[in-house]
Amino acid sequence: MTATTSHTAGGLSRGLLFLMSAATGLAVAGNYFAQPLLDLIGRELAVGPSAAALLVTAAQSGYALGLLLLVPLGDLMERRRLAVTLYAATAVFLLVSALAPNGAVLMVSTALTALTSVGAQVVVPFAATLADPAERGKVVGTVMTGLMLGLLLARTASGALSELGGWRTIYWVGAALMALMAVLLRVFLPRLGGDGPRQSYFALLRSTVTMFRLEPLLRWRAAIAALSLATFSVLWTSLTFLLAGAPYAWSESAIGLFGLVGAVGALTATVAGRLADRGLVQVVSGAGTVLLLASWAAMAAGASSLVFLLVGVVVLDLAHQAVLNSSQNVVYALRPEARNRINSAFMTVFFVGGAVGSALGSLAWTYAGWTGVCVLGAALSAGTVVLWVLERVTVKRAAGKSSPASIRTHLTTVKGD
Repeated sequence: MTATTSHTAGGLSRGLLFLMSAATGLAVAGNYFAQPLLDLIGRELAVGPSAAALLVTAAQSGYALGLLLLVPLGDLMERRRLAVTLYAATAVFLLVSALAPNGAVLMVSTALTALTSVGAQVVVPFAATLADPAERGKVVGTVMTGLMLGLLLARTASGALSELGGWRTIYWVGAALMALMAVLLRVFLPRLGGDGPRQSYFALLRSTVTMFRLEPLLRWRAAIAALSLATFSVLWTSLTFLLAGAPYAWSESAIGLFGLVGAVGALTATVAGRLADRGLVQVVSGAGTVLLLASWAAMAAGASSLVFLLVGVVVLDLAHQAVLNSSQNVVYALRPEARNRINSAFMTVFFVGGAVGSALGSLAWTYAGWTGVCVLGAALSAGTVVLWVLERVTVKRAAGKSSPASIRTHLTTVKGD
């Protein structure tokens, strides 16, 4: 594998693109190892279902904090060094999780793992910068496919390995793989300095927050994507408890295999990216929000029907990926010189949505069962439809008026408007 042969676009080779996709998937995977193991972890460490489910919330919250505090550094320091450092730190924290003697230590190590695993979100804009602008949607879609596959297949690997050596096994394996990935990134990633002006760390953080004031499309897209991930998290946090109880009564490994179902939706990321490159961002976004809402009708019937549950999960994951990828293509085009800060702002809100969704999902399951979960998921999905419609109306009204340059550019470059 080299970074100098078989180029797809610009300075990004096919081999390097594959490595970056695998790196993003592996980095985020550690935040989801616990999901199919919540019942098992709860029994061994003597914590209840609600407390065990908070491991997912800790991961989402830690990731959001890392996005806010660490990812903007990609506009200030050399990006390869930043990525390698974060990947190495994640390996260390996964090792702590493997050795955790109680729930409190596991909770802290999970949050710290998530904090540094934002190395994945240094790699994504890294790939977008190396890509040819005409193929940026496809490149981002490919890298995000790796990310989503890592997120979903983490459950499958976690469940399978728990059958072989207990729930700690996946953390040992994850730590070793992250250490290996840190070495590979150090060897194969090109050196790439920050695009922004020299400034202090705190000025950089202020600048990241300021992006929300300067870019209305960033606000809209971050909110839409956050509700989409909240919906996604409601499903995957609660699904473990549904499948572990009657009428399914599945084992941890069988529950983990359900990640393969979600992977079908993740594979559509490159399709969404190609459509975005053709100027169909809004078609992808609108269809995604509607499908997100429709998926919960099938999910509700899935309480007692595996077929309906499978259909609902596939449609929801496909829709979520369409919403995320199309939104990323919109925001990455706003300010190329501040792409890491844009990504930080966008992804911080995105994963805060995921953390809230995980917490609400566990509460919905505790107090209202699967019916409550489906009502909550449908309500959040409806919110994405409403926000997308409001964004379209707002952008249309801004046409021909004095409006931010990003909106005027968006109106002239996105054929879906």
